[in-house]
Amino acid sequence: MKKRRLLLVVGPTASGKTDYSIELAKKSGSPVISCDSRQIYKELKIGTAPPTEAQLLEVKHYFIHSHTIHSHYTAGKYELEALALLDELFKSYEDLVMVGGSGLYADAVCYGIDDFPQADMEIRNALTERLAHEGIETLRTELRLLDRESYETIDISNPQRVIRALEVTVSTGKRFSSFKSFSRKERSFIVERIQIERPREELYERINRRVDMMMESGLLEEVKSLYQFRKLTALKTVGYRELFSHLDGEISLDEAVELIKRNTRRYAKRQITWFKRQ
Repeated sequence: MKKRRLLLVVGPTASGKTDYSIELAKKSGSPVISCDSRQIYKELKIGTAPPTEAQLLEVKHYFIHSHTIHSHYTAGKYELEALALLDELFKSYEDLVMVGGSGLYADAVCYGIDDFPQADMEIRNALTERLAHEGIETLRTELRLLDRESYETIDISNPQRVIRALEVTVSTGKRFSSFKSFSRKERSFIVERIQIERPREELYERINRRVDMMMESGLLEEVKSLYQFRKLTALKTVGYRELFSHLDGEISLDEAVELIKRNTRRYAKRQITWFKRQ
């Protein structure tokens, strides 16, 4: 009996994963399952660069605009929901296409993820207090010393990610990255990984162009509509954080746009590092 296959398309943001996955899905007769940790949110229709309405009509998609920013969502929950979906879809398909740039979500489905420790609120509050008084760079430097792997792979422009990594490392005495180093769980399907790569300069040009297109499509208006919810974890995301800073009067709109481009390029670099580890 032929073993079921999950065709996993990964790569950095703006590399062309969406177009490739849709064409692959058409050839294999499969729907597309997204493993993007931000495109799941129905309120984030521009800044997360989800498939267009036309693309969504071409092929059935799952985990696109399927959840709300008001519900706490984790890679662990995604693992459970995605595996349940795959089990159901494999009854009708021999091959399924999954696509995304969220390495942790992809790993959750393919290999499983370890159970991370519960939050240590005392340590988290202390780190949050340090963030307010010392700034993010001090915490980044500390993370670099304590857990170089996490420093090189997580989004260190996101203060919450840095605080969480430090919190786990300090509270357990084990590197945050070590909780991803365990024996892989058995799956009922095989994974064929397809990694999309582009020359660095070309990728950065694509990122810059896409940010300009997002702004033209109304990203600022989308961010304004979400301003009252800016403290939610889902909105501590590149493209939203920078424009919140602009709306708070901290930086000009031009500066915010340039920061979005810069932080997206940095995020892409970390995605490349994550996927190359595989």
